[in-house]
Formats: sequence, C-alpha cells, structure tokens
Amino acid sequence: MAEEALFAGPAVRRLRKRERLTQAAAAARLDISPSYLNLIERNQRPVSARVMMRLVEQFDFDPRSLREDEAIGGIDGLARRFADERFADLGIDRDEMQELLAAAPQAAAAFARLYDSAGSAGVQPDDPMSASRREIERWRNHFADLDMAAEELADEMRLSRGDIGIALTERLRERHQLSVRVLPREVMPDSLRRLDLHARQVQLSEMLSVASRNFQLAIQLAQLEFSKAIAAIANAAKFEEEAARALFARHLTGYMAAALLMPYGRFLRACEATGYDLPVLERRFGVSFEQLGHRLTTLQRVGQRGLPFFMVRIDRAGQFSKTFIGASTARFIESGASCPLWHAHRAFDRAGELQVQFVALDNSGDRDGGWLTMARTVEGSGAPGEAQFVVVLGVEAVLANELAQARGISLRADDAQPIGPGCAQCHRIQCSQRSLPPIGRRLAFDRVRRGVTPFEFTRD
Repeated sequence: MAEEALFAGPAVRRLRKRERLTQAAAAARLDISPSYLNLIERNQRPVSARVMMRLVEQFDFDPRSLREDEAIGGIDGLARRFADERFADLGIDRDEMQELLAAAPQAAAAFARLYDSAGSAGVQPDDPMSASRREIERWRNHFADLDMAAEELADEMRLSRGDIGIALTERLRERHQLSVRVLPREVMPDSLRRLDLHARQVQLSEMLSVASRNFQLAIQLAQLEFSKAIAAIANAAKFEEEAARALFARHLTGYMAAALLMPYGRFLRACEATGYDLPVLERRFGVSFEQLGHRLTTLQRVGQRGLPFFMVRIDRAGQFSKTFIGASTARFIESGASCPLWHAHRAFDRAGELQVQFVALDNSGDRDGGWLTMARTVEGSGAPGEAQFVVVLGVEAVLANELAQARGISLRADDAQPIGPGCAQCHRIQCSQRSLPPIGRRLAFDRVRRGVTPFEFTRD
C-alpha cells in the first residue's frame, strides 16, 4: 500500500535551527545533499522514509511532530474555522488554507487555538472530551508499546487456555488471587464491574453479554498489570484539566483490553484472510461489533499495517459520542454533526442489520474519492433495550474493493451518495434535505420563485 507523501519542511527547518546547524551541517548528519535538504525545507520535496529514520537516529526526533496540522484537523479542520461568518467577506479558499498549513503550520495552529478558545457557532470551546480525543488522534490511535505487551500476554495465556474468558479468569485467580463473580442486577443496579479487594472478587453485572464480560475482565487485568505503562503515556500528554488525562487513561486501558482480546498479529491475519468480514471477525474473536470497530482503527504497526478505518458512534439525536479517525483521512467526521442522507441514521430503524453505503463528501463543489461505510446498531453496555447507538465503520473506497462487505456494491464515483459534514458546514447546492443554511455563505432570496430547499445561497 503506497504511503502518503509527507511534506513537512517547516518542522524540519525548526529542528535544524533548534540544533543550531547550517543546512550543510544538517545535511551531512542526514546523509543527503544540502540542495536536497533545502528543497525539503521549502516543501518542494517530501520527507522520505530514509530521511525520517535519519531524523530519528540523529536528533532523537518524534516523527509524530512532522504532522503539526493533525492537531487542528488538517485542511478540513482549518476550513471549518474559516467558514465562520466573520471571515465570509475575505474570500479565503482551500488553496490559501493549504498554503498556510504547508508554509506556516505553527501559525495555523496558533490561529486555531485562539479561535477555539474564543468559541463560535461552529467550534465549541475546548473541553476534557475534546482534549482527550485530540491526544488520541495525535497518536493516530495506535500505541505500539501497549500492543506489544498485550500480544505477549495473550500468547502466554493461549499456551494453556483456548477460551479467552477462561484464560482471563484463571489469570486473575493465579496471578492476583481474585475470583470472578457474576451478581444479579438488583445487587449491582448502577455498576457493570466492581473490584472488591476485601472479598478478593471481580464482580460483574449479570446484564453484561459474554463479549462485554470478557472485555470487562480484560480491562481489570490491564489495570492490574499494565497500570505503569498506561500512566506513563497518559502523564506525558499535555492536558490543561485532570479530567482530560483521566479520560485519556481510560481510553488507553480499553485499548489494552481490546489488544488482549484481539492480539495484533493474529487479528490482522484474520482480517486479511477474510477480507475484513465483520460478522466473521466478531465470532472468531468473541467480541462485539463496537469492540471490533475500535480495534480496526488501530492497525498501524510499522511493517504490518492494516486498512485505515475510521469509526464513529452516533445516538438518535445525531450526536457523536465516539470518534476515532485513526490513520484514515476522514476529517469530515470531526464536525460532530452528520448528514441525514447517510445510511447510518437508517440503521436505527433496522436494528441488527448492517447498512453498507458508498458515500462521497460533497462540499463547495469538491468531491473526495468516497468512502465505503458500514453501520449497525449496538446497545449500551449492561443496558439491553434501554440505550441504543449506531456504530459506523468506514474506509476509503479506493481501498475497499476486496472487502467482504463491498461485494455487490458499486464503487464507481458516479454511484456515490453525496453527503456533507452537517448542514451548517455543508455547501452543497440544491439539497432537498437541508435543515440549516451554511455558515459563511450569503443567503439568496427570490420574490418570484421558490426552490426545493428553504435556504438558497450564493456559491462564493
């Protein structure tokens, strides 16, 4: 699979200046010519894998910092902010935004930070959940050290146990002197899992499904055996509020649990062998659709990458309670609002059925390459019949031809269903489903004609 070209000239230039090196001296340490380094710094050449490895070796450099734009959501994140009506008269187009990101990413990040802190109709002030999500996406939801540790433990447990639930229970008993007890709902009316150290028990609610029980046991094991590794990552993050750090640590714990249930190497081999067949993978690993969705967004091990899936979880009001972009380029899901033309909403009326749809983002007349999306209802943990969500998985259509769920689906560009990132951010003309006018566009009114949409607007 071809890697996306990485243009990161400003970051490389800042690194060189931080080290107080001339271009010639820095080029010598990177084993490239000064002219080639000059082209890299001016964003006329991408940073190759070999140059990146030399940056890491010579300067103890964190490769993630080569993508400063990801912290603000890339070009789509910047476009959402410039769509504010206060900037409508400036006529700033995407080409100018792209130039700003490429030439001065730190300046773009400063603008985004100032804009977000001020708040607007389009972007809410920062909160613990947003801060935690931003840190997850800074890592692209892949934590290599946790994955390796979980895989080693899973391999160790499989040496003597074939069933992961039995293996987890035995591990808790043998290593931590904890028994597992399933208690009636009336005893645990408001809890799914409880650690009772006095009784030396891990107590689980009877309302949990088998997949959820295993997941809760894996979480408990992760807390007991990998708390230091999880805390090291969480404490290294720069959060303004402790609540954000706690949310991030909770995500890392859940990540570790999923890695135990679906060990990286074995899981990726199963994905590739089945064409990422979602029902087959659920049953093979004994996990829920939502747990499977989480795991599919994490497959980014160097030299052993899976397809770059994104995942969102939506409630009936259209609110996004979970958003994982992973290594995908699906920045449109960051808006926190969805399009009613997306079959994700239809899934609520067809509980348990997998809704497969080929969609393309249609905004300001520009169509992306399209996405194959797969949506299905899930129930809240321990609350069957009381809480319902839809989990949506998506992958770029260009990568989806061999997927099991793509069979019988046309992936021709003309057959894609155009969707937008919520009406307020969508500039699609003549959409009969439109509920709100787009931010940053001038409304147009015609005294003698009534269009199919209540909000007509100019194209610029």
